[in-house]
Amino acid sequence: MKKADVGVALYLLAAIIFFIIPISSTLLDVMLSLNISIAMIVMFNALFAQEVLDMSFFPTLLLFTTIFRISLNMSSTRRILTDGDPGNVVETFGSFVGGGDLIIGAIIFIILIIIQFVVINKGSERVAEVTARFTLDAMPGKQMAIDADLNTGTITEKEARARREKIQAESSFFGNMDGATKYVKGDAAAGLIITFVNFIGGTAMGMTRGGLEFVEAIQRYGVLTIGDGLCSQIPSLLISLATGILVTKASKEADLGTVLVRQLFGTPKVLYIVGATMCFLGLATPFTWYLFAGLGGAFLIAGRSISKNIGIEQIEEEANLEENEAEEIRKPENVVSLLQVDPIELEFGYGIIPLADVNQGGDLLDRVVMIRRQIALELGTVVPIIRLRDNIQLNPNQYIIKIKGIQVTEGEILFDHYMAMNPGYVEEEITGIPTFEPSFHLPAIWITEGQRERAESLGYTVVDPPSIIATHLTEVIRTHIDELLTRQDVQNLVNNLKESNPVLVEELVPKLLGLGEVQKVLQNLLREGISIRDLLSIFETLADHAQTTRDTDVLTEYVRQNLKRAISGKYFVPNEVTSVITLDPKTEQDIMSSIKQTEQGAYLTLDPERTKAIIASVETEVAKLENLGKSAIIITSPIVRMYFKKLTSDYFRDLIVVSYNEVESNVELQSVGMVTG
Repeated sequence: MKKADVGVALYLLAAIIFFIIPISSTLLDVMLSLNISIAMIVMFNALFAQEVLDMSFFPTLLLFTTIFRISLNMSSTRRILTDGDPGNVVETFGSFVGGGDLIIGAIIFIILIIIQFVVINKGSERVAEVTARFTLDAMPGKQMAIDADLNTGTITEKEARARREKIQAESSFFGNMDGATKYVKGDAAAGLIITFVNFIGGTAMGMTRGGLEFVEAIQRYGVLTIGDGLCSQIPSLLISLATGILVTKASKEADLGTVLVRQLFGTPKVLYIVGATMCFLGLATPFTWYLFAGLGGAFLIAGRSISKNIGIEQIEEEANLEENEAEEIRKPENVVSLLQVDPIELEFGYGIIPLADVNQGGDLLDRVVMIRRQIALELGTVVPIIRLRDNIQLNPNQYIIKIKGIQVTEGEILFDHYMAMNPGYVEEEITGIPTFEPSFHLPAIWITEGQRERAESLGYTVVDPPSIIATHLTEVIRTHIDELLTRQDVQNLVNNLKESNPVLVEELVPKLLGLGEVQKVLQNLLREGISIRDLLSIFETLADHAQTTRDTDVLTEYVRQNLKRAISGKYFVPNEVTSVITLDPKTEQDIMSSIKQTEQGAYLTLDPERTKAIIASVETEVAKLENLGKSAIIITSPIVRMYFKKLTSDYFRDLIVVSYNEVESNVELQSVGMVTG
């Protein structure tokens, strides 16, 4: 056991023993002195603690000191009633502190009880109760503020975790303090009862067994009883005062004493007024003139001195500020911090700030949180922190989206307007400002708030500005999600899977595949919009085939075939005929014969003219389906799929290419065209 643990255990054990076993007056003197010392230590620690959590165990400490103090009260009572010799400390408190007089001592004792019981305890109890209530009520708001700061990148995951733990600790502390103040209140009441019992019992013992007269017994045991009461109530008063200090502590910047002195005597104007008033009272009234005039002069001199110090401090602060700014510029780490590139950034002009400002009713931050949640559910990967910042160089209503520091798209909105889009079956067109929807570049118009209801009744799709930005941001993230998947993200996914499937992960990584190779397979899937949420199935497939090949493109095809249920569910409707485009067998054969294998992977060596003819044929067939309002899906043989996708990806980024092995048996396909070359 640690020494501290032994010390605490002995402290509590001593309290229990003192309840049972009589102790000598000498040992009682030692324990009473220790009790007074501990009470002062607790009070000054509470006074100089910078924040309440510096004494997070105060409720427990309150219980320990209370039980120890009551046990000493019991021991001194036993000594008083047994032989009238409770030791030097009790007698000194009765004769010296209490004035050696029963009436004076009783009055002092009663005043102490009133101060503690009515003033300090009552106030501390009320403050602790209110603070506990407000702290618990404020918890949800504080948690939401932490989540908002985390989502906007203001703080890191580690800082967010530390803040959440601090909130939990504060709520637990103030909740405990609300109950712990009852200990002090009960201790004061118990002290009053014990003193009354000592007085009656001591007088009776002195008369019946000590042979004292009534007056002599009252005087003798009354003084000892008052001494015992003062001896226990003064430490109790100190602990009660410490409780009040702790629950009313507001400063977290510096020691309480420093803050109090600065707040009381830090304004020269106040000291001038008080000093002049004291001088006037001393000279114009019958008060002792030199006392009031002396205090007034001291306040005037102090005000003058503080005024000079404030002027000097302001000059020093300005000089230090300039020096610090220069020093900050010279620091090499400040240049290094500029090298950090945010994965995703949304910058906007000052006209869009109200949409992102919670205080102005903006909910863009909440929408960003929902985007990250939506992508996680849809694609099975965690979107990095999305940085939101205003940019005065942009037009007021303009916003841009950056991926890894490079602008990839932009848009413009009208803050107090709505965007109305014609889905093709509106009953009547309405007037507005022509524009284009930024995500899919569809024609639209800006309409006012007053036109909104009419537009919706006519069949228009009406969208508010935050939804436009959120949709645009979501589509950009979907398009570039494969670039945003880092090795660290993959490691986090691996660690998460390892908790439930350690054998599979240990077999695959790093024995069969490195982390970078797993990353490339997952990026290949995300690039074509395939969810990696079923990581277990993906890793099972990789473990089955990684022993025969480490080509990440080939491994991706194996994984896709194993995920055919998910792929079919994404592109096809079961038991319904789906129109697709097929690939001419001769074209497939030409593609296969032009594949060249190298150490860096496979690539196509098709003749440029043949490539041009294939692309032209794809464009023609895709246009036929799009004119019918259907998505263009091309079906190929499994061995050709990835090479055909690479061939067309530069020309048709969103073209869906699926192999026959990726289609469920309950899906019905109808070929409405064929790609030739």
